[in-house]
Amino acid sequence: MRLNRIAAILYAILSAGVILFQLALAAGAPWGEYAMGGAYPGQFPPALRVGAVVQAILLAGLAVVVLGRAGIILRRWGRVWRWLAWFVVVFATLSLVLNLITPSGGERLIWAPVALLLLVSSAIVAIKGPVASA
Repeated sequence: MRLNRIAAILYAILSAGVILFQLALAAGAPWGEYAMGGAYPGQFPPALRVGAVVQAILLAGLAVVVLGRAGIILRRWGRVWRWLAWFVVVFATLSLVLNLITPSGGERLIWAPVALLLLVSSAIVAIKGPVASA
């Protein structure tokens, strides 16, 4: 299996985990100390629950871009994926920085490594491009 394919699948799996976490926050899971800098320990207030759903949707879209750029899905959109993949890399970079500087130790411990893996895997896919057709 090619490196860009592995990286894209890793990105999608990690994203699925983060999406599930966001949806759990939206549903009222008491994990607020592990998100938003730990400013809302326990359950999120209603406005942040909506924000968690929006973030889950955004993360799903980013995963689609990475899978598309790797040529795993929607290969016909190759030119679109080429540019959007760099948006994903920028987003992942910002995510890593924010997770490194968060005042929440738990958030830093859990999400900074995930953000680093998302950054590395999205950069590999952005650079290497689609998997060659078999």
